[in-house]
Amino acid sequence: MSRLLHRDAVPPVPAAELTARSADGSRIHVELHGPEDAPAVVLAHGWTCNTRFWDAQIRDLAADHRVIAYDQRGHGLTPAPGPGGYSTHALADDLEAVLAATLAPGRRAVLAGHSMGGMTVMAAAARPGLREHAAAVLLCSTGSTRLAAEATVLPLRAGALRTRLTTAVLGAKAPLGPVNPVSRRILKYATMGAGSAPDRVDSCARIVHACPRRARVEWGHVLGELDLAAGVRELRVPTAVIVGTDDRLTPPVHARAIAAALPVGLGLTELAGVGHMTPMEAPEAVTARIRDLVTRYVATGAAAERKAVTAEKEDVA
Repeated sequence: MSRLLHRDAVPPVPAAELTARSADGSRIHVELHGPEDAPAVVLAHGWTCNTRFWDAQIRDLAADHRVIAYDQRGHGLTPAPGPGGYSTHALADDLEAVLAATLAPGRRAVLAGHSMGGMTVMAAAARPGLREHAAAVLLCSTGSTRLAAEATVLPLRAGALRTRLTTAVLGAKAPLGPVNPVSRRILKYATMGAGSAPDRVDSCARIVHACPRRARVEWGHVLGELDLAAGVRELRVPTAVIVGTDDRLTPPVHARAIAAALPVGLGLTELAGVGHMTPMEAPEAVTARIRDLVTRYVATGAAAERKAVTAEKEDVA
């Protein structure tokens, strides 16, 4: 299954790759970057994207972090799902499977989720696997409920008609076709800020257009009926929220509601002029927030763990 990239883009080379097995038997493609014993970060991408969406974060963080990135079911190198199909329950299953396959028992990481990746974290909030492995969370450009009602992609007055039409757009079966100037303009309007660099728009368009149509349609239906408000209240780890002020897919109203409802909220960052694709549009800001969370909630514990292991080995010797 191909993942199209900008012709000048060279994706980071993973230190290792593996396949995690989800609860329904679905195979989840996972990439591991950076030193194995470094503080860990887990990256979950959004609807119609793949691990290449996080290239900027992987390049920066892999120098001194163990970066774990995976393709959501039906996206990228992860094939169409097994019997569990497409649901927020399946997203939570997949995340638990990735955590179990990549992190030793008790090892904790910062989990960063963009859009549907953030919804994945919220869906898994009460799961034992997340509570065992999540030291802190970053939710990027995401929402927990009322996505169709709050989205402003369609330039219509808020109300039943706009909600109905937005729901139809989310589940539209029409193929996206090849990337061309028209499709780039449409994608930029819908998902990115007006000032987004052309090369980032092009890279983002190629990632989105490479998503298999069935995955786009099936997950679009799930998003249209999303209700993860309970998951927000169950997310009992330190959690930061980040959003672009010009996000039309998950406008700031979602981020503000999530930040207000989090049991251990670390505040909301609103990026002026940025759209929905925050990790690609504002990579420095997103990476810096991840690094901050690692420093505050993971690095100290990881250092202590390494020190204890070294002392144990010296005692045995």
